[in-house]
Amino acid sequence: MTDLQMSLIAAGGVFVVGVVTYNKWQEYKARKSVERAFASDHDDVLMRTGEGAPAAERSEPMFDLGVPSATLPATPPAAPVSGGAAPVKDTEFTYTRVNEPTLDADAFTVADTKPEPQLDAPVLGDTPAPAPAAAPAAEETPAPVTTPAPAPATPVTPPAPVVPVAPAAPVAPTSYRAAGSTAAQDAVAASLPGTRPGMPPAELAECLVDPLIDCMIPLALEAPVRGDKILPTLHGLRRVGNKPIHYIGFAVSGEWKPIVHGGVYTKLQAGVQMATRTTALNELEYSELVTRLRAVGDDIGAEPHVPDMIEVMSEARTLHRFVAGHDAQLSVNLAANGAPWAMSTLIGALENAGFDVRPDGRFAMPDRDGAGNSVLFTLSTNVTLGADTTSRLTLLLDVPCVSPARDPFGRMVDTARALTQRLDATIVDDGNQPLEAEALDEIKGQVVEFYAEMDAADIAAGSTRALRLFC
Repeated sequence: MTDLQMSLIAAGGVFVVGVVTYNKWQEYKARKSVERAFASDHDDVLMRTGEGAPAAERSEPMFDLGVPSATLPATPPAAPVSGGAAPVKDTEFTYTRVNEPTLDADAFTVADTKPEPQLDAPVLGDTPAPAPAAAPAAEETPAPVTTPAPAPATPVTPPAPVVPVAPAAPVAPTSYRAAGSTAAQDAVAASLPGTRPGMPPAELAECLVDPLIDCMIPLALEAPVRGDKILPTLHGLRRVGNKPIHYIGFAVSGEWKPIVHGGVYTKLQAGVQMATRTTALNELEYSELVTRLRAVGDDIGAEPHVPDMIEVMSEARTLHRFVAGHDAQLSVNLAANGAPWAMSTLIGALENAGFDVRPDGRFAMPDRDGAGNSVLFTLSTNVTLGADTTSRLTLLLDVPCVSPARDPFGRMVDTARALTQRLDATIVDDGNQPLEAEALDEIKGQVVEFYAEMDAADIAAGSTRALRLFC
């Protein structure tokens, strides 16, 4: 080995010895510091043997009850036992007896009461107990309690045997639900044209979401839902553009029904109307519908299955072509033969003929023999509301909105003929040419053919389907 290696080895050994020595020294100082910290120079009372007891006796804390008490002995004497259990004496506190209240056994009222002594707050400390006060004078003798003589015993009649009563039959909870559900379905029927209260739920559901005029979008539910939970969300999407949207649900009873409060549904279906009297469902409206419907599905836990847009647009345009080709309105005019009619006189004559006055100044002939508040035809005075006179009246029939069973055109012609006699007028066409009976019969034949075309397309005039498309 070279001198350098030997020097390095020696230096390393010295360094290791120095480190070990320093660590030992630190351990020694730490041990001494701990011993000084936990060292105790005072006398431990628990380790005494007997000698070296303190000169003064230890005093215990006392409760100041406000009454004279005897000095507590250092060691209480043992209670003597003779023959039986001796009464236990209170060796810690001496108290005086106070008068107890006397009760009247008959009236159950307090006859003589005296407030009980109040306890002062206890005084705790290591100071010696105060010297005992002078003994009290004489104890007050409690007032005697008068005990009334016992009343003679009265024979007790045994109770009559209990006859079991059959419990009343419980009221079926479904009766209330059925009544509430029926009322809710009637409200839905009232909001839809062409429907009537009391319709079967399945028939009403077909009117709400119609596969012929609606684009049907199924909504797959994650779990059954209640109607009152999803209705607020569904009401947020009731229309896109001018196209109404309706919803139905597959109830637990196994049929499609309107969604109402109290109902439970396992599947949902949305339907957007593909055409109206003015326009067809377009791509922009359909895209908006899909976006908003997905948000509704996220809120209620449903996944919409959206049909292909190209197919939906094609069906919408086809339906709108039919609506535009059958949007027919027929009018019959009455022209005054002499001076114009005064509005005050005319209104009374029209009301006598059976017309109802509308706020917009138009008059409607209600279908009093039909269901609901349907209208057969209307009448216009062709002047503003503030006009005083008019010389021309127009009776107007919306052909696809009235059922042929009500014979709306025939009744409109009959009303016009009755008014010509009452108002001294003539039935004329739009060109102010008189309409003879032969011309009116020809128009009536055309109306019959029109109704046949609508029936062939499965969109009967006056039906809910037709009212949704044309009204």
